[in-house]
Amino acid sequence: MRECIAIVGDRFTLEWYFDMRGYSQPLDYFSQTTELEQDKIIALFKYMADHGKIFNKTKFVNEGDGIYAFKAGQNRYLCFFFLGGKIILTNAFTKKAQKLPAREKEKAIAAFKSYKKRVEEGLYYE
Repeated sequence: MRECIAIVGDRFTLEWYFDMRGYSQPLDYFSQTTELEQDKIIALFKYMADHGKIFNKTKFVNEGDGIYAFKAGQNRYLCFFFLGGKIILTNAFTKKAQKLPAREKEKAIAAFKSYKKRVEEGLYYE
């Protein structure tokens, strides 16, 4: 496996998370969105990568347990911060309810645990 970079900025590098098989659900989701939707989320990613913070809670929010969400229209991209100035994009979905679905947050937490373990074991980046 290798890095699957979404954006490199002055403060952070955003990466698409990939599982043990090399599949990246958030990248797959992104590739199926419209060009306009892609432009909106890339603008948010770029702003975070360059500035290190998004103050607008309608665009970026702490969901608890170390999980954060980029919000562009109905699209949500969950992520976590990691050592070395990395933000790992774990999963993405279309918002259908007011609250974050517990299942989506659980996926993000599981991805964080998998990522951390695989990095510590030297298995994530080869």
